[in-house]
Amino acid sequence: MPHRIPVGIAVNGVTGRMGYRQHLVRSLLAIREQGGLPRADGSVIWPELTLVGRDAGKLAAIAADHGLDRWSTDLDAVLADESISVYFDSLTTLHRVGAVTAAIKAGKHVYCEKPLATSVEESLGLARLAREHGVKNGAVADKLYLPGLRKLKRLVDSGFFGRILSVRGEFGYWVFEGDWQSAQRPSWNYRTEDGGGMALDMFPHWSYVFEGVIAPITAVTARVATHIPERFDESGEGYAATADDAAYAIFELRGGVIAQMNSSWATRVFRDELVEFHVDGTEGSAVAGLRRCRAQHRSVTPKPVWNPDIPQSIDFRSQWTEVPDNAEFDNGFKAQWEEFLRHVVDDAPFSHDFLAAARGVQLAEEGYRSSLEGRRIELSELTL
Repeated sequence: MPHRIPVGIAVNGVTGRMGYRQHLVRSLLAIREQGGLPRADGSVIWPELTLVGRDAGKLAAIAADHGLDRWSTDLDAVLADESISVYFDSLTTLHRVGAVTAAIKAGKHVYCEKPLATSVEESLGLARLAREHGVKNGAVADKLYLPGLRKLKRLVDSGFFGRILSVRGEFGYWVFEGDWQSAQRPSWNYRTEDGGGMALDMFPHWSYVFEGVIAPITAVTARVATHIPERFDESGEGYAATADDAAYAIFELRGGVIAQMNSSWATRVFRDELVEFHVDGTEGSAVAGLRRCRAQHRSVTPKPVWNPDIPQSIDFRSQWTEVPDNAEFDNGFKAQWEEFLRHVVDDAPFSHDFLAAARGVQLAEEGYRSSLEGRRIELSELTL
């Protein structure tokens, strides 16, 4: 058995959907099940987990189901435990700042879900605090690790597109109101007072996606909307949906690329995947989703002629080529966890730190301002 390098990790928010499914089961426990995270010297990084939350019964049940023996409802006590070096936060956004602040002051390295906070000021405050205390920090950027976007990134890096001109992105699906069919997302997502909102939820994703695959966003013109004004919560009680459930944006990227991004919880899907990015360039185009990526080169582009009086004779979809995997793609959350653990133990590079996460919050904040004021907003450079 290889030598284990134990890393104590406090996993806060594990009773929630994302904290449990993606971070505990599909990431941290998956790393343990594969025998740990291999290092160059033959040893392995071994996550030692402490589950944290408010519901003792749920924590005990989750721990028992997965053969874990450490859980607590006392965050202060967990943060005082010297055997724990990493704090992970998957709480709702409104509760994140206080918990992450406490973890940083306790000297813990911090990894957390996005958005980092509800404002740029709070986000930069956390980034500065982490720097002052010398702790490593990172935020989830899972979509960069999706097979479809990794293949799209491969095309970008190879020069396939020539000069990239534009991107059209479609994201979302119908989230049921909760009356005659239960909602697929928690009710707090649709209340501004609880930290909900489409732009706050998804613009941080689009920030790191465009920055990581094509180019950083330099300006935003946005319009947010609350299409469904009343929803029903987990108890079947009606409530006013005060947060935006859709956001329509034009992002200007460095280098002159124009990206249009529609994000909606009030749309019915007529596309192959729940998110798709259509990239057009002078030499070729591609459409990437969660898993698939298809491309069409300039040399094989058809030459359609507009004639509404006859049926279209060209089968456009059939003329696109599937971009091959050429690799095995692991779960995106797990892949980023592995990068962060190597960052903590071996000081390996980790790009999506709190400052990068703050840029995502900035995009959301300025998107809301653009919608309110009805104008284009240029993004200022954020510094510590």
